[in-house]
Amino acid sequence: MHPLPPSLAHSLAAIDWPALTDSLDQDGSAVVRNLLSVTQCRQLSDLYAQPALFRSRVIMARHGFGRGEYQYFRYPLPDIVQPLRESLYPLLVPLANRWNEHMGLTVRYPTTHGDFIQRCHAAGQQRPTPLLLQYDPQDYNCLHQDLYGEHVFPLQVAILLSEPGRDFTGGEFVLTEQRPRQQSRPQVVDLKQGDALVFAVHQRPVQGVRGYYRVNMRHGVSRVHSGRRHTLGIIFHDAQ
Repeated sequence: MHPLPPSLAHSLAAIDWPALTDSLDQDGSAVVRNLLSVTQCRQLSDLYAQPALFRSRVIMARHGFGRGEYQYFRYPLPDIVQPLRESLYPLLVPLANRWNEHMGLTVRYPTTHGDFIQRCHAAGQQRPTPLLLQYDPQDYNCLHQDLYGEHVFPLQVAILLSEPGRDFTGGEFVLTEQRPRQQSRPQVVDLKQGDALVFAVHQRPVQGVRGYYRVNMRHGVSRVHSGRRHTLGIIFHDAQ
């Protein structure tokens, strides 16, 4: 387990986890305000210009993903990213296991991220998935799901590293939810610099009159109008 910076440990300890869990149960997403400081956000954004830290770079337009680009970190993950991934995971495991139980899924997640990563690596999912995303004017990210293989942790985290209105305009985080026999429900999430959004990767349970049923979630980013937008994505499963 990698030690957290004291400021980040304080931020995690201050989170109202019952309220966050209630929000995730209700909407499939929850915002954690001011998880990272302005200095930490700038330090992480600056990593984008250091190619040695990354295993691959994706130009979205080449794959029909939208416009913009992102880079996946290589192992070992940078300071802040690795301890944040390790520290957030066990806090989300109880909810992840409860969701799977409600959805009738037999998979249960171990209490430590190291044990879960061993499970991924044993199945051939050995490539790290935490990433930095960069958007310039007219860039956007199509609605999608970050699955990457058989083993999927059902929650992930996106942290906005840039300040809306100062560093960029536009570029809102968008979530959609598809319930059976209903049209998709969109959510536009208001994030500020340093805010983290915890959200469902793929599916989540919703309680109906006949018990729980599954809804399908997707996420993306609307078009950036001006400036540059950076985001840190923390995905807890690795990729094939």
